[in-house]
Amino acid sequence: MRDRDPEGRPRNARPRDAFGRPLPYGSPGVARVPDDYAPTTEQALADGRRFLSEGLPFNAHEVFEGRWKCAPDEERDLWQGLAQICVGLTHLQRGNGRGAVTLFSRGAAKAQAYGGAYDAVGKAASHLSHDSDADAAIALILEKLPS
Repeated sequence: MRDRDPEGRPRNARPRDAFGRPLPYGSPGVARVPDDYAPTTEQALADGRRFLSEGLPFNAHEVFEGRWKCAPDEERDLWQGLAQICVGLTHLQRGNGRGAVTLFSRGAAKAQAYGGAYDAVGKAASHLSHDSDADAAIALILEKLPS
């Protein structure tokens, strides 16, 4: 069952490890992105880049998901795509290459459809494979992600 706040909205109270895996309640975990995080474009990119540089693509995914939820309609697919690419990176860290490739494909298509500087992010993600090195893949996406 998912954690809920007093109004019944889903919340993520369960601690997670550095790869985003749930830990038992009461365990120390990695600091989480708040459920109500609603960043500007600039803040989402800065925070996402910071988490990627720390090797925490699951947290970067949460940042991009936060932006996706509050972005104008014409940007929503972009942020969803970036979140999916970061989940793909998380799957690589966890050793799930098949899941990673699926998410890279979905996320890359959305980033490339948005165009501009994000086309390079999508192209980079679409060239990652099930046996890509997780750290190298994170570094590649970080390199292509606009500042």
